[in-house]
Amino acid sequence: MMTDAFARLVDACRRQKVLVIALYALTTVLLGTYVAMHMSINTDTNDLISAHTPWRQRELAFVSVFPDTVGRTVVVIDAATPDAADDAVRALYERLSAEPALFKSIQRPGGGPFFERNGMLFLSVAELSDIAKQLIDAQPLLGTLTNDPSLRGLFGSLNLALEGVARKEIELASLDRALGAVADLVDGVLAGQKRPMSWQNLLTGHTPRPEELRRFLIVKPVLDYAALKPGAQSSAAIRAAARDLGLTPENGVRVRLTGSVPLSDDEFASVSEGMGRALIACVLLVSLILFAALRSARLIAVVLVTTAVGLVWTAAFATAAVGALNLISVGFAVLFVGIAVDFAIQFCTRYRDERYRHDDLGVALRRTAATMGGPLGLAATAAALGFFSFLPTDYTGLSELGLISGGGMLIAFVLNLTLLPALLGLVRPRGELAPIGFAWAAGLDRFLLEKRAAIRIAALLAGLASLALLPQLRFDFDPLKLKNPNTESASTMFELIADPDNQPLSIDILSPSLADAEALAKPLDALPEVKRVLTLASFVPKDQDEKLRIIEDVAMLLGPTLALPPVETKPTERENLDAIAECAKRLKALNASEPSPAAQRLEAALDRILAAQPPPIVALGTLLLAGFERRIDALRTALEAGPVTIENLPDDLKHDWIAPDGRARVEVFPKGNVRDNTQVRAFARAVQAIAPDATGAPITIPASGDTVVAAFKWAGATALVTIAVLLAILLRRIRDVLLVLAPLILAALLTAATMVATGLALNFANIIALPLLLGVGVAFDIYFVAHWRAGVAGPLQSSLARAVLFSGLTTGVAFGSLALSSHPGTAGMGALLALMLFYTLLCTLLVLPALLGPVPAGDPGTARPDDRA
Repeated sequence: MMTDAFARLVDACRRQKVLVIALYALTTVLLGTYVAMHMSINTDTNDLISAHTPWRQRELAFVSVFPDTVGRTVVVIDAATPDAADDAVRALYERLSAEPALFKSIQRPGGGPFFERNGMLFLSVAELSDIAKQLIDAQPLLGTLTNDPSLRGLFGSLNLALEGVARKEIELASLDRALGAVADLVDGVLAGQKRPMSWQNLLTGHTPRPEELRRFLIVKPVLDYAALKPGAQSSAAIRAAARDLGLTPENGVRVRLTGSVPLSDDEFASVSEGMGRALIACVLLVSLILFAALRSARLIAVVLVTTAVGLVWTAAFATAAVGALNLISVGFAVLFVGIAVDFAIQFCTRYRDERYRHDDLGVALRRTAATMGGPLGLAATAAALGFFSFLPTDYTGLSELGLISGGGMLIAFVLNLTLLPALLGLVRPRGELAPIGFAWAAGLDRFLLEKRAAIRIAALLAGLASLALLPQLRFDFDPLKLKNPNTESASTMFELIADPDNQPLSIDILSPSLADAEALAKPLDALPEVKRVLTLASFVPKDQDEKLRIIEDVAMLLGPTLALPPVETKPTERENLDAIAECAKRLKALNASEPSPAAQRLEAALDRILAAQPPPIVALGTLLLAGFERRIDALRTALEAGPVTIENLPDDLKHDWIAPDGRARVEVFPKGNVRDNTQVRAFARAVQAIAPDATGAPITIPASGDTVVAAFKWAGATALVTIAVLLAILLRRIRDVLLVLAPLILAALLTAATMVATGLALNFANIIALPLLLGVGVAFDIYFVAHWRAGVAGPLQSSLARAVLFSGLTTGVAFGSLALSSHPGTAGMGALLALMLFYTLLCTLLVLPALLGPVPAGDPGTARPDDRA
């Protein structure tokens, strides 16, 4: 009955081809308009996992209390000197703060009025004592420059110091740091560099560590999740502000963006760029394979049009069913094309075979429908059930993909029995002059039949060996490995992660109160996996009494010096040159009797300045004294430090650590390599043993991996059971059901074994390849088993083998071309897809015929094919 129904349907569509095509064209235009007006993409990765999972509920509970901890951009500012870094971060902070429409909040860690006033209290007593001594020693220089902040004042101060050396009142070695710093800057000016003097280094006598040359801004941008790059506008504004302020490498400052927002945006850009190359390669290769399979431009056009119409219909179904697509479900188009093209190739290849035997379009189409309608319907239903099996999982991204792709399989089946025959009736391809199968495969058919026992044993052994390796298959939950390391956001994040003092990955804990948070911090801080623990109380410095006494002593000694009023008249260029010439003269005299490397370098540099025509006095003054007055103002402010308590901490800092209802935040930082999955899990387990409700990337990233793996395990088991039940109902023989599933399972095991052997791990990107194996693999096996049951001998010589081979090659090339992408996640997915398609074809074309054996003599419960059988 079904065979006759399929034949009548196809014949009716052929005869009413104009009406059918017109109806499809009109409906497709309407659906395409609907898609264009209503389809959107939700790029929020937080929505990919169900909010009902326990770890997601903990994460959402924390974010609801401290929303500024997610969706952030980290602005990393590196400068040649601490002074330049301070000036850069302050200028950028002020500029961005004037853009409330683009930025919800902007934080300056370790900056702002509170830290400018009390920053020295966060140094150790030893560090503060050393800085205090250096400042007191620099008092003469500070006094002169405060009174006369010019080249005349600077070199006049050096001249007084050098006079003291000549009188044996001070040691020349005590001036080495100052002389060397000035010599470096003068050499830089002569070389055309724009690196300013670091007065912090000079006044404190402290050589800055790399982290002291770096500052951060934590920005909470306004995001547009309807765009592929939600943070693009805010990131562009940050970069434009940096350029306008002259914060560029040419000026000794580098501004980079990282954090969750730029990482996601750069990833989308990287994927899009890689997709462009992959698309070009895909179109070229798929076109060649389609031509080799169908040998007719008209047939190729029919396949492409049918696939395109199906894609529009499936997109409309997706829009109606789920609304906004997510970053996983947007892949429905790739899956649809990969499998829908298979259906079309199967139908058209069988049509070519029938057209060779019966040179009448109507007869060929009716016989094709009678032969292929059942297998295509069974394959489409099985593939749809496989995709629908993802619906009940907690992996929301995949469950929506399963719903859309499952519906797409049914749409593709209907189109191949309605629109495709109508299009064939319209274009009327020429008849076939030669058989469609692979005549050369007759010997291979005989070999597989004669050696079927050995092949079955080899397949069994290969399956058992692969099964033994299966427990070693890893899931790598590190999302950074899927990102293009050449993008700014990823390379910057890798750099920060490698820096133990700026480790960006931490665990957050909600505590009922600050007192509870402080109590919780103590056992957490004692864990060997923990580097440090922060609460609001961490911002109250220790040993304040002793530190404040040191600061008060410095303020008492330097206060009058820093209060000196500047001179009213600025020096002339001649006065500046005279001061420089006097300094060079004194250095020459000292070097003649008591040579010093720093003094000799400065003497030579000043001689070149004086010999230059014209002398670069303006550039020298700008770079030598740039920021001096700001450093003096900062020093005055720092010497006003007072006692710090919880109560007088700034409100914006309290906001980050204490919720309006009094709940407090505890932040725990890991010790060790956070790129090591084992260490991350150990850190998370150790913290959760004390604080079970903890959340944060070291917990949520592994947990999301576990959720994804659990989703695939559940969906895979459900798919196999439902497909097996469907096959059992329709095929009515357990042996035939096992024949369909065995090659699919073997292909999956061989793929897993190859991954283990090559060290390739599953991840959030390439695991999407598994539904494709299910959909394509089931379809291929169903075609072969259906033909075998129909009594078709020599399967590799038949048109079916040609259709399966070229269908597999088309799908493999389409998805394998993704391996050309520069994006590691996309490239890895393409490589795994190609590997899976290879094993699927291998098991279908070489193993399945050996499992099937000779064709059955007859099956009264199965509709016999036409006279060809």
